[in-house]
Amino acid sequence: MVLWILLVLAAGAAVYYGIRFEGSLKQRDRHAMIALSAITVVILGVQLYRAELLGEIFIEPFAFMGEAPDLFVQVLWQGFVDGTLYALIALGFVLIFKASGVFNFAQGIMVVFGALSLVGLHAAGVPAWGALVLALVIMGVLAVGVERIVLRPLVNQEPIILFMATIGLWYFLIGFGELIFGGEPKVMITEQLGLPTGRWRFDILGGRVNVNQLDVAAAAIAVLLVTGLGIFFNKTRIGRALRAVADDHQAAMSVGISLNQIWRIVWFAAGIVALATGIMWGAKSDVSFALAIVALKALPVLILGGFTSIPGAIVGGLIIGIGEKMAEFYWGPLVGGSIESWFPYFLALIFLLFRPQGLFGDKIIDRI
Repeated sequence: MVLWILLVLAAGAAVYYGIRFEGSLKQRDRHAMIALSAITVVILGVQLYRAELLGEIFIEPFAFMGEAPDLFVQVLWQGFVDGTLYALIALGFVLIFKASGVFNFAQGIMVVFGALSLVGLHAAGVPAWGALVLALVIMGVLAVGVERIVLRPLVNQEPIILFMATIGLWYFLIGFGELIFGGEPKVMITEQLGLPTGRWRFDILGGRVNVNQLDVAAAAIAVLLVTGLGIFFNKTRIGRALRAVADDHQAAMSVGISLNQIWRIVWFAAGIVALATGIMWGAKSDVSFALAIVALKALPVLILGGFTSIPGAIVGGLIIGIGEKMAEFYWGPLVGGSIESWFPYFLALIFLLFRPQGLFGDKIIDRI
């Protein structure tokens, strides 16, 4: 506002100066003086605006971090929690991509379907832990069904065909889920599963930091699942078979690796990840089909970390989770807020320009 007032006053002074000396100067000299004054005002205004904008972008947010370190820790913690959940979602994508070489567009709706199965079974009278076991069984049946009905007829087909198949699976699960569970949001059975719902308050750095116990549980479960699945697929015989399938389907089958069995295992593991993600995200908000869109936030996570790297999913999830919270809280007011919705995709675009394989992804070299 101050900048615009200065610009208006300067422009008014320039016009007044040209009119004031109208009688003593030639017409063209007066016009030239007005134009020169206007150009000077514009240049000064741009410089002032740039200086003010640069200060708002590169100085004021960091100064605010130093002035209120407790808020910085609070935002950092929230970003860390979201980042671990993003990493958990991305892990499901990575597992299927490593086995089939295709981006599973249906992973997001699998998150919703797993959570709705759990809530629906409990609403039908099944105890919470029994409903959890049955939900795992449902995700296992879904994995077998996908392998037999969708993937088996498409062995050795182009990746784009498999990708289109996962889009079809997305819409099928949406329609099937709405038919069985309805379209209205559901409340996650958080307390029935023994998940904590309280809050801890810590007086640190001259302020107070609030930590939801549910966030701690979500982060711990996500870390355990990511670590466990990472060890399983990197250190076991099945993990080595998975890497062989990811490299070449035909070569893996020629040495006796069952492609269908690997796909069933991988889709079941992705179903377990989807169910855990649905429970955690559903406990933080509610269980609805909107969670499928949240799950697609894993796409920029995969672009940052690499589509074939489990450690990349972890690092990429933390970068996206912390980055979007920091951007929303400290830089959001500069653009009217809502940075959190598009910042991950903007960051992914930058990575695509300079490092398209991601931080930990394999660089693909095509030899002619």
